[in-house]
Amino acid sequence: MTQPMKIDFVSDVSCPWCIVGLGGLEEALRNVGDLVQAQITFHPFELNPDMPPEGQNIVEHVGEKYGATPAQSAANRTAIHARAAEVGFTMKTNEQSRIYNTFDAHRLLHWAGIVGGQHALKRALFEAYFTNNQSPADHEVLVAAAQAAGLDAAAAREVLESGRYAEEVRAAERHWHQAGISSVPAVIVNDRYLISGGQPAAAFERAIRTIATEEAARG
Repeated sequence: MTQPMKIDFVSDVSCPWCIVGLGGLEEALRNVGDLVQAQITFHPFELNPDMPPEGQNIVEHVGEKYGATPAQSAANRTAIHARAAEVGFTMKTNEQSRIYNTFDAHRLLHWAGIVGGQHALKRALFEAYFTNNQSPADHEVLVAAAQAAGLDAAAAREVLESGRYAEEVRAAERHWHQAGISSVPAVIVNDRYLISGGQPAAAFERAIRTIATEEAARG
């Protein structure tokens, strides 16, 4: 019997491990077939909420925030690019890439969660940032991502220019912080189970199968 599964995916669109984790989760869900019927909802988490719109060079930022040298930063990018490729995602960040403010991207994702197409928009935003090196703080980039995801471009632009859903995004961020989420991706299944980090597909699949069995036994 197919088990319904509620999946809350807390993440940031500028988080490389979040696209790795999403790809792993998607592959795992394909692998389990009709064992579960999953509903994924994306929730906001800002890694750098105080980042100005113009952003900051990625090597400079990682050095300041984590103490990484340029060589360490390059090695980490290479490793993450490889992990992304394993789940079919092309990542092209380099030493000239920048870290940007993502608040408006989260407002747009909130809207997409209401009108439909949130998953497609999340994917389009990851591609804009990690594959095309575009700024998720740029409204033109965000509108183009919405259009690529099959959403109404004019409606997306109105959301961005009006400032709508700012309070809703802030409230959601507070909720997840208060729930103990301090790093992303964080994948919460059925409001009960937490899977942390950019796990490979095999790890997600094991967790999903275990959870499905436990939930079926729980009735």
